[in-house]
Amino acid sequence: MPHQETQRLQAVHRFLNLKFSKEKELKEIIRLAATICGTPTALLTLIDKDTQYIKFRQAFDFETTLRKDAFCNHVIEQDEVIVVPDAKLDSRFVNNPLVNNDPNIRFYAGAPLVTNDGHRLGSLCVINQIPGQLTENQQLMLMILAKQAMQLMDFDESLNLLKEQFNEAKRSEIELRSFFESSMDHHLLLGRNFEILAFNKAWGNHVINAYGRQMEKGKPMIDYIHPDNLHLFYKDYQTALKGTAVYDERNLGQSRNNWRLVKFEPAFNPAGEIIGVSVNTADVNKRIEHENTVKAQTEQLNEIAFIQSHELRKPVASILGLMDLIRMDGRNEGMEEWLMLEKAVQELDDKIRMIIKVI
Repeated sequence: MPHQETQRLQAVHRFLNLKFSKEKELKEIIRLAATICGTPTALLTLIDKDTQYIKFRQAFDFETTLRKDAFCNHVIEQDEVIVVPDAKLDSRFVNNPLVNNDPNIRFYAGAPLVTNDGHRLGSLCVINQIPGQLTENQQLMLMILAKQAMQLMDFDESLNLLKEQFNEAKRSEIELRSFFESSMDHHLLLGRNFEILAFNKAWGNHVINAYGRQMEKGKPMIDYIHPDNLHLFYKDYQTALKGTAVYDERNLGQSRNNWRLVKFEPAFNPAGEIIGVSVNTADVNKRIEHENTVKAQTEQLNEIAFIQSHELRKPVASILGLMDLIRMDGRNEGMEEWLMLEKAVQELDDKIRMIIKVI
């Protein structure tokens, strides 16, 4: 299948599945086309791969026909109005079941429905059961009405697309807000004048518990920060407002440990301009407490090992001193036990010295 036909069919399917809000206006165009052309029947059709769909009609009983039998199938092959004065005298249609059977078409005229990107989707056409003809003005009016019908259909498609985009944006906003509100971390967005633009439930609850007041959008943040933390908070805010992020771990508690991972980051709009500062804090008390516990335990173990190693060194040093005295007066000569004792004491002394060196 040619690429252009594939794109045309995709466009047809968009309109086939579209719920028209301009149905009344489109039906009025159908009625007007029949009146101007002096025919009992007028149709607005869309041509699918194998089927002609009659979306709007006047004095016509069929909702679909086979594409191969559809007069409109010839209309979508050109940009001008097609006029068939007498189908029984036209070699293209003389054996057509729509001519020889119900609805017994004799006269036909159709103008293509062309999208902005040049795809011919179907036609606005008029039909009669007796031969006929159209003047140049009637053909011009039929073409104008076809363009007007296409504009209304394009309007509905654009409106439908906008609704889908709005609903998708709304869903995304709800999902993001749900994540924002359900987070145990504190999230805050400040404007360029240090005013509150947004905050999540966790930060709001913190302010209530700490200061006994409700946070309000538009209010200056200075009203919701402890005086002892204000200077550093505002300094980091100004740093982020100039484009540099700040990350730090701080104890924000005034009378107890309240360790938080604090992040000040520039907030950008779609154009890449800094519109404020995003402030986020996360509770790291457990990790800090664990690290402090491990550090204290390590220091205690080192102290114990140091004391024990030096206490062990004292008796070994005494033994080595006595052995030196015995060696000096020669009383150890020829004693095999002496050699064993000397070797054992030296090994013990080496191990103790190693422990002291490691500590």
